[in-house]
Amino acid sequence: MGGVYSIQIGNIVRNLPVVKINDNLSIASFVMLGDTELVLVCAEKLYERIKEIDFDIMMGAEAKAIPLLQILAMKADCNRYVICRKQKKAYMKEIIKSEVDSITTDKTQKLVLDKNDIDRIRNKKILLVDDVISTGSTIRSMEDLVEKAEGEVVGKVAVLKEGDLYEEDFIYLKDLPIFDN
Repeated sequence: MGGVYSIQIGNIVRNLPVVKINDNLSIASFVMLGDTELVLVCAEKLYERIKEIDFDIMMGAEAKAIPLLQILAMKADCNRYVICRKQKKAYMKEIIKSEVDSITTDKTQKLVLDKNDIDRIRNKKILLVDDVISTGSTIRSMEDLVEKAEGEVVGKVAVLKEGDLYEEDFIYLKDLPIFDN
């Protein structure tokens, strides 16, 4: 399809490239990695929407949500957050995992937590954080991990909601369309 899609968050405008995902679908590619100004504005706007939520720890999936989690944790005076890794690392012991099928990845991925993170979220109230929620597969996978670790999801937040495939309630800043090819 090609082209660009302009989006404004706060006082920032970004022109997102529209990229073909498959024969039927194109998306406006929203990538916050490396864009400090965008991350700061998104975190500020999201913090205003989550500051009344009673949570103990924030959790997100690697990698695009990591800078957002860092700034949100600082704003919320939350000294720890948990990152779900996409594969088991050598240092990880006693893992739990959940599978995820994302529209931007051409194969099934795993999200993994190790014993340290499992212990950290057990019996805690967890706020799930992502950059974009489209189908909800990543959020559902994180919910599965929290359940397996005996934590409680008390909220879900993302910068953007992409399309209308995910119908559960969550906090987000803007809608992002999907495009038919």
